[in-house]
Amino acid sequence: MKQTVVLYPGAGVGHVRPMTELANVFLKHGYDVTVVLVEEPLKLSDSGTTVIERIAASNPSISFHVLPSIHAQDFAASGKHPFLLMLELLHYYNEQFEAFLHAVDRKSLHSVVLDMFCIDATDVCMNLGVPVYTFFAGSASCLSALTQLPTLIAGRQTGLKELGDTLLDFVGVPLMPASHLIKELLEHPEDEMFKAMMNIWKRNTETMGVLLNTFESLESRAVQSLRGPLCVPERILPPIYCVGPLVGKGAKDEERVERKECLEWLDVQPDRSVVFFCLGSKGTLSTEQLEEIAIGFERSGQRFLWSVRMPAGSDNPEKYLEGCPEPELDALLPQGFLERTNGRGLVIKS
Repeated sequence: MKQTVVLYPGAGVGHVRPMTELANVFLKHGYDVTVVLVEEPLKLSDSGTTVIERIAASNPSISFHVLPSIHAQDFAASGKHPFLLMLELLHYYNEQFEAFLHAVDRKSLHSVVLDMFCIDATDVCMNLGVPVYTFFAGSASCLSALTQLPTLIAGRQTGLKELGDTLLDFVGVPLMPASHLIKELLEHPEDEMFKAMMNIWKRNTETMGVLLNTFESLESRAVQSLRGPLCVPERILPPIYCVGPLVGKGAKDEERVERKECLEWLDVQPDRSVVFFCLGSKGTLSTEQLEEIAIGFERSGQRFLWSVRMPAGSDNPEKYLEGCPEPELDALLPQGFLERTNGRGLVIKS
């Protein structure tokens, strides 16, 4: 009987795609793989549903299972930050996820691999006696720094914002100014967003092992820090497995047609000369930040491929989760920027 690995990326293209690449690694090692998805209560932006359907259709050897939708009529009306709403949604799905695991033949169920934001499902797996692992699609350096943050914060009565550009000395990671952390991690330790994030980074390393989308020779210091005793002195971290780089198989013919302009432009650029800048399906920036990035690209003289989304205008959950219109590049970017960088830079609408 072939063993089955269940992968649980939750929702969102940015989480489903790398988990699907991980699924293909398990397939190559002789496992059956089921990817479990959840439905978002509001519309996915950027045709996210279509993209996920395309991912499933192009990976017929992987079984995709969508958990029964839960009733969340007032999900966005709560007024909470979209990130907290997402965590709340995934927590609500634990019951459906447990029911799904119950339906899988226990003798064939090898293990469960959770996305970093589905970490509450660890309790479900442990209650059922199913081996559970975490998949972290980011870098080892990122995970190392985030894992050390709770120790850094312990006992502080104020947030890290007050440290300004004071250098933070994380084991295995180059010195970095405190101000370079994402803004939510600079807030007061009692802030709801801050506490939610601290809980995630702590629980990510409370499974039986962590699968990292990296390779050891690329980030040896960071990987060794996660395996050593100094990262979190008060506890022993689980085994760290480098399973990357997880790279897609490439687009099919119909997808190549859609991106023809982008690919043709890349083909005529010198090898290894282009910086690709893209922040993912939810990676929105303010208008001011877009302008600063444009100025930086122009002054650098560097060749670039830049994927631009509409600016972030609100933390309103309804606005965040609804479909996002295409950006008007001439209105968002500095006057004449596209003309002045024509040839060495290409801006595309994501």
